[in-house]
Amino acid sequence: MKFEIFKKKSKYLLFTLFVLTLLTIASCSSNQGPGKYDTFAKALTEEGVKMYGTEWCSHCKSQKELFGASFQYINYIDCDKESNICDAAEVKGFPTWEIDGRLYPGEQSFEELSLYSGVEFTEG
Repeated sequence: MKFEIFKKKSKYLLFTLFVLTLLTIASCSSNQGPGKYDTFAKALTEEGVKMYGTEWCSHCKSQKELFGASFQYINYIDCDKESNICDAAEVKGFPTWEIDGRLYPGEQSFEELSLYSGVEFTEG
């Protein structure tokens, strides 16, 4: 009898720990906190710079990784979800950056993005 009560309590405890772990992971991933390039990423977006890409594109993934947590401030258009916007912009490959109405295909360095946009590259 005591073993059955212990067994039920153990299952409840394991379930509770599992739910708490999931909630912790979800809260950490949704709030990335400040990134190293927040100022630069925000300034690019304020200048109207856009990045077109997809989730399956390895070069898009590399471009996002370059920005790290600061990518959350980039005006990013997912062409799988918003293909009409990408078609209207005449995007042919991924990633593609749009700066002042001009398209720049491929991965771009911070220096290139700074040069094309006129936004000074700064960390922080």
